[in-house]
Amino acid sequence: MQNAATVNGSRIDFSWGPSDRSENISSSYFFVFYFSELQNVRSNAVRQFDIIVNNKTWNAQPYTPPFLFADSFSGIVQGLASYSVSLVATENATLPPILNAMEMYLVEPITEVTTDSGDARAMMAIQENFGVEKNWMGDPCAPKAFAWIGLTCSYPPAYASRITALNVSSFGLAGTISTDFGDLNALQYLDLSNNNLSGTIPNFLGQLPFLIFLDLSSNDLYGAIPDSLLQKSQNGTLSLRVGNNANICANGTACGSSRKKINGALLAAIVIPIVAVIAIFVVLFLLLHQKLKGKDKRKATGPEDESALLENREFSYRELKHITSNFSQEIGKGGFRAVFLGYLKNGNSVAVKVRSDSSSQGGKEFLAEAQHLTRIHHKNLVSLIGYCKDKNHLALVYEYMPKGNLQDHLRGCSTSKPLTWEQRLHIALDAAQGLEYLHIACKPALIHRDVKSNNILLTTDLGAKIADFGLTKAFGDSKTHITTEPAGTMGYLDPEYFRSYHISEKSDVYSFGVVLLELITGRPPVIPVSDSVSVHVGEWVQQSLDHGTMESIVDARMVGDHDINSVRKAADLALHCKREVPRERPTMAEVVAQLKECFELENRLDGRQRSLGSNFPMEGSALEVEEEQGGDIQAVAAGPSMR
Repeated sequence: MQNAATVNGSRIDFSWGPSDRSENISSSYFFVFYFSELQNVRSNAVRQFDIIVNNKTWNAQPYTPPFLFADSFSGIVQGLASYSVSLVATENATLPPILNAMEMYLVEPITEVTTDSGDARAMMAIQENFGVEKNWMGDPCAPKAFAWIGLTCSYPPAYASRITALNVSSFGLAGTISTDFGDLNALQYLDLSNNNLSGTIPNFLGQLPFLIFLDLSSNDLYGAIPDSLLQKSQNGTLSLRVGNNANICANGTACGSSRKKINGALLAAIVIPIVAVIAIFVVLFLLLHQKLKGKDKRKATGPEDESALLENREFSYRELKHITSNFSQEIGKGGFRAVFLGYLKNGNSVAVKVRSDSSSQGGKEFLAEAQHLTRIHHKNLVSLIGYCKDKNHLALVYEYMPKGNLQDHLRGCSTSKPLTWEQRLHIALDAAQGLEYLHIACKPALIHRDVKSNNILLTTDLGAKIADFGLTKAFGDSKTHITTEPAGTMGYLDPEYFRSYHISEKSDVYSFGVVLLELITGRPPVIPVSDSVSVHVGEWVQQSLDHGTMESIVDARMVGDHDINSVRKAADLALHCKREVPRERPTMAEVVAQLKECFELENRLDGRQRSLGSNFPMEGSALEVEEEQGGDIQAVAAGPSMR
């Protein structure tokens, strides 16, 4: 703006044609012209002109630029074969027109629905309250490519976008926790860690209906943790982190003097005896543990005492033989070899997967992965109880899932009754939440790489859990994909992964889309058309919808009534999940949000109107990774630094 273009005559004219002729008529353009008088014009001199764009005058009266002050004219122009701009001096002018700057933007429609008005108001209030200087301008969620940094939004096709995750860790937030966070009532993940927040933890955070992850660590908060948060944390529906807040206490009655300083002598008098006692107990414990370990080595038969059979522990091969009655009852095949049924001394049943001699996974790699997986706990993931690395014997010990796998239920191999649509939706949501946890809540994030219907196991009440993490690989925060040899099952395998060896979370999304199509149709991933020709279930569904009705693809064995709009929405979601281009697929967080909407449609059938918040609460996504470097939410939406 400190420079301007001018001419010796009475007008500035220029014209051009668009570089892309295909956009001539169908597109619109937004023009901005900037003006500022840079000369201290003499009193008898006049700079005055009209602004004419494509033969239309934009100024209502003759225009004179202000001295050393920026001014502008803007407007939208429909696409044409060519464009012309003229700045024409008026009859009274003694000086030629000037132009300091000009901008021209191609106008593109926003395909996403704008953010829910309540969520938008809350985020704008948070931005103003804390003075966040990221790209927090305009609509928080739309356009999707310019979503505010730190946000994850759901993008349902017919409803307003909702904010489901907010990660403002290390944003430099200072002051008390704003009540505006309590207005984000679709929030599932909230990370406020590593800021300068002060004051007490507000009770309204415990009233957020879908919140499953809350990280308040590394701030300056004090006082009691609200009962609403404590109860959710204790019953497993909320992963709560409050570490590195020096004056937080879990019991309100013990908080009276939490902010009072203790003098050095008194502190030493209290701390030193406690530390000494703890040290003595640690030494005694280590000596006792060493003694018991030596005694165990001298035993020839029988497992350890039942009290030692704890979760997340290393088993000896002798213990596994005892647990499985010498591997007598085979219940399936896994990524290692056979899977055997076993029983702990407390009566709990387990599934023991033993590595085959032909397995390519080395002992060191196996041990590292097994130790990592024992730290991952979630309602919709099959729990790894322990592992065995005893000389050449490698095995994994999982919780036993009595209802088998989803594939058997869909193929009629199970003795259970055929599944209703509501049960299938419930299974899909459980599985989606398990994958969402692996992608977002684990740190480093985990990609399953072999999502399929026989890796989805069922509980006695037909809840679903993702199984078989033998192929799961971790990738770092700075990577968007990893390159590795394709592994997985044909029919479920992401074609982009197969072609380029590039794997990302979207590879799991593709596989989940295939599973969702199986739930809808009851068909396998690859459907035989003749003795020599087969078609993928996704192509079969698309062709059937192009030439028939939605009912033509629904599994004929599906019992009970179902809302066809719910099925249609689920089918559309499944087809979106298996799109060829990975970036066009939804995230698992978006999949979870849309499956909930499928539930809402189904629950309207025959006036049931059940509340999703009460029937299918987010305890299925309660985050329980509490390892030192694990479990931090990594759900940040990418966007440019400026809008």
